[in-house]
Amino acid sequence: MLTVDFSRFPLAPGDRVLDLGCGAGRHAFECYRRGARVVALDQNGEEIREVAKWFAAMKEAGEAPEGATATAMEGDALALPFPDESFDVVIISEVMEHIPDDKGVLAEMVRVLKPGGRIAITVPRYGPEKVCWALSDAYHEVEGGHIRIYKADELVGKVREAGLKPYGSHHAHALHSPYWWLKCAFGVDNDKALPVRAYHKLLVWDIMKKPLATRLAEQALNPLIGKSFVVYATKPHLPRLAEADGVAAE
Repeated sequence: MLTVDFSRFPLAPGDRVLDLGCGAGRHAFECYRRGARVVALDQNGEEIREVAKWFAAMKEAGEAPEGATATAMEGDALALPFPDESFDVVIISEVMEHIPDDKGVLAEMVRVLKPGGRIAITVPRYGPEKVCWALSDAYHEVEGGHIRIYKADELVGKVREAGLKPYGSHHAHALHSPYWWLKCAFGVDNDKALPVRAYHKLLVWDIMKKPLATRLAEQALNPLIGKSFVVYATKPHLPRLAEADGVAAE
């Protein structure tokens, strides 16, 4: 289940991609399939080991085009172990709501992104997330849990302040909002409640079968109750010194 829409976020074979806070690796795997040179980074060593196993399995199965590469590694989002301007693309999905110094993370992403490079940021959407917080303290008051809820204009403003140029946004996963509301209402660790189990089966069926009816329903509902808010931005090219000083370049 992808949150980033690659029809709005073009990826070319050979692009060097950083999936920051990759988690289970869903976006990293998609980029690898599209021929990118992928680095999947997360602070959770157990998840990184699983991502590395999946990368190896994908290579063995021939799922990635020739020239594509994939590396999984542990790392700190506030101190990325890469030189300046290392990546053509950076993805950070459902991560920034966990990190106290979100401006520091943005600064690091901008540092390692090449001029002209693209960045995709996804966070839980304000409205559905407020419902979850209202229904359950356990949903967010856990170690490593969500520490803030972004309003759309707040996140876009921080993206601009970091020196990026937003070019698009949308909402995603409307069908998942009711699932999390049910989870919060019946207990976030209670997977045995009948409504939770029934809705989970619906989501699994939808992900596996991709029926037209649910695709259309989600498309219609995303602007209203989409679980995630997605922002796309580019890193502007800096003007050459002579041009910046108002002198014609030779």
